[in-house]
Amino acid sequence: MDRATQTQRILAHLKAGRTITPLEAMNEYGCFRLSARIYDLKQEGYRIDAERVDTGDGAKVASYTLMKQPDQQPAPS
Repeated sequence: MDRATQTQRILAHLKAGRTITPLEAMNEYGCFRLSARIYDLKQEGYRIDAERVDTGDGAKVASYTLMKQPDQQPAPS
């Protein structure tokens, strides 16, 4: 799957009101570089926040949430 397709699928995931972690991105979309796809979306004007979450085994990963789309009001929380 190419970068643009991954980015669009991740965006649809976030627009559905879901958060996404690197493990979910890898399992659901074959994306090994979620932070790079998030960067691409931010460059398009999307406001995406990251929160560090515990995986349950002591490791922490980023969990991304769409906060605002370009030229729109903040997404409901």
